[in-house]
Amino acid sequence: MAGPAFSNPISIKDIAKAAGVSHSTVSRALANSPLVASETKQRIQRIAREMGYTPSAIARGLVTKRTATVGLVVTTIADPFIAEVAQGIEETALDNGYNVILCNSSAEPEREVACARALREKRVDAIIVTSSRVGSLYVPLLEELGVPIVLINNQHEGDYVYSVRTDNLTGGRLAGEYLLSLGHRYVAYIAGPPGAHSSKERLEGCRAALREHGLDIPDDWVAPGDGRTGGGQAGVDFLLRRSPQPTAIFCYNDMTAIGALQAIKRAGLRVPDDFSLVGYDDIAFAAFVDPPLTTIAQDKYTLGQRAMDLALELLNGQEEAGDIVLTPYLVERASCAPTSPGVSRG
Repeated sequence: MAGPAFSNPISIKDIAKAAGVSHSTVSRALANSPLVASETKQRIQRIAREMGYTPSAIARGLVTKRTATVGLVVTTIADPFIAEVAQGIEETALDNGYNVILCNSSAEPEREVACARALREKRVDAIIVTSSRVGSLYVPLLEELGVPIVLINNQHEGDYVYSVRTDNLTGGRLAGEYLLSLGHRYVAYIAGPPGAHSSKERLEGCRAALREHGLDIPDDWVAPGDGRTGGGQAGVDFLLRRSPQPTAIFCYNDMTAIGALQAIKRAGLRVPDDFSLVGYDDIAFAAFVDPPLTTIAQDKYTLGQRAMDLALELLNGQEEAGDIVLTPYLVERASCAPTSPGVSRG
């Protein structure tokens, strides 16, 4: 059986022949060059439309030295937080005539660097990295890769000149102040992935709020986690073995809090009657669990949008652009309730 027949694409040479002009005149007319008379330009553009001409991205890239593509490195697209950030990046890219190529790092530093190098080999114009495990180590890579690199919510301790992030210290403080306002004096924390700088900052922000009232989160009330539901479940199991037990739990992110909620129910306890629970991120699922989750919200779409805007600014030579910090905010739902000051469970 014969395969499908494909017609040859219309070329600039075909348009030049139909218009009776040179190849260079057609190229300039299609690029809206002021060097071509307006009437001639309009006639050539009309002929190109009638012939069904489609510009070649490859040919255009040979001229501009750009491909109108941006590489995006994510930890995993299965993370609903990442999905919303990626939407902000992609829609902003498309609005500016760019496409996005996705690469999954699986939160592994070596693979993250390999992804960045692979994307550069595909001649992307810029690279955006979410939740980087490499962070400031990109500084020496800048010269090697030769393209702007923007980090979103960098997980590596240290500064990086081109980044967009949410203020984690403020987010943690918001969680601590909210639980204090409900009378909680015994607050625990389920951490994020080991070494995640954002997890340390969220914990420190919450501790700062408590310390202003002569309170703290003891080290043995900081449960290890991994940023996933399984980490939240294991974190609750860890905290249930503590004595005394906390009355409120602040979680590294919403996925951790959803896992914690499952483990609390499995233990025959209730949220918020036995434990108040606060998440972080405000992913879409947070509003639909039972009870709906109180959380510290990050504007995920805006994180992606601002990162793409920053990449475009850098591509346009605006190298003075730098660190962008967004402010989180509290979203109050039903997973927290007041408690009496001084109450603790032995």
